[in-house]
Amino acid sequence: MNAKNTPHIPARAPKVTPTSRTPRKRVVVAHDWLCGMRGGELVLDQILTLLRGKADVAHLFLMFSDGAPMTRAIDDAHKVVSRIGKIPGASTWARRWLLPLYPSIVEDLSNKLAKEHAKQPIDLVISTSSAAIKGLRVPEGVPHICYIHSPARYMWSQAEAYSRGSSLRALGLKKYRDKFRAWDKATAANVTTFLANSTHTKEQVRLCYERDAEVVFPPVKTDYFTPSPGKVNRTDDWLVVSALEPYKRIDLAIEAANKGIGGANHTLLVVGDGSERSRLQSIAGPNVRFLGRISKERLRQLLRTSRLMLFPQVEDFGIAAVEALACGLPVVARRAGGALDIVEDGVTGAMFDGEDVDDVLRAIAACPKDCDEACRRGAERFTPAIFDAAILKHLPL
Repeated sequence: MNAKNTPHIPARAPKVTPTSRTPRKRVVVAHDWLCGMRGGELVLDQILTLLRGKADVAHLFLMFSDGAPMTRAIDDAHKVVSRIGKIPGASTWARRWLLPLYPSIVEDLSNKLAKEHAKQPIDLVISTSSAAIKGLRVPEGVPHICYIHSPARYMWSQAEAYSRGSSLRALGLKKYRDKFRAWDKATAANVTTFLANSTHTKEQVRLCYERDAEVVFPPVKTDYFTPSPGKVNRTDDWLVVSALEPYKRIDLAIEAANKGIGGANHTLLVVGDGSERSRLQSIAGPNVRFLGRISKERLRQLLRTSRLMLFPQVEDFGIAAVEALACGLPVVARRAGGALDIVEDGVTGAMFDGEDVDDVLRAIAACPKDCDEACRRGAERFTPAIFDAAILKHLPL
């Protein structure tokens, strides 16, 4: 066969062998402090767990840390703590007294972040904030997504409650309030996108920072907090699960228990601890029991067997209220704050207005019974899977 009759055979495309996969984004996560396991730490744990396998978490930046073990995801993260936060006792007794230094602490972490970025570029910063870490100054061009639980409530929405009285703490908060607010509002410009944990917090971000926010409800462990697997034998006990701090208004729950309904006194079980415990114990009647901090298993048992939960505070969200619903327990809540996203009046609980104990008692009397299934359905809007899907929409990974 001569060359003229040789059929044309197209050249085979060269085989491409990938030498490397697309590198994953390098992420820094920032959190105010690790000094106990509360709602903010549950959100932090979920974010770190979500990022595993999707990005490289370079560091977890913290203002303070007491070094105690938390969760696997939090414990595994490489922690960068501020210089002041490393001082013995700073994360426990001294942390609240160091508030005037918060801007300096955040600046110290900002400088550490800049040095880390210079060594190896950071692609994304995610902060979870209820105090000051949202003020972190990020390198130019790096997106900063802030999941905000609340602007610092002791300086903004709950300033009056925390500043009431003549204690040294109250006087300090009054004196420093304006200066902190100015810094806090100015550093909101360091955030690319705010994600708020509730409709209430979205409004607080608008009022305090003049910024918009997208609502992403926090995750609640609805796979653990579940109704009783057998027949529900509920007691007549009322339940409070809360830090015992001024703005939580546990005094309203105690006054309601002291007064009772129709002459009948119900036992009020108070789970939690805090700076208000001594004062609250001094006003509590004999039917009020303070249980302090209890195990997760004991808490679930109480949520499965109590008559109702009292939620008298104006809360940013209220994970404890969702945990109650998840166990089939109705919630009597103030008609304000995060409770508006959680409780359906007359279906999964009852609501009251203001701070009148008689209004609280009327809501308790109106609280529905045998509503376990409705409560559970209400809680299923806040599963970790729903949180993961919602937050991933906002992360440039």
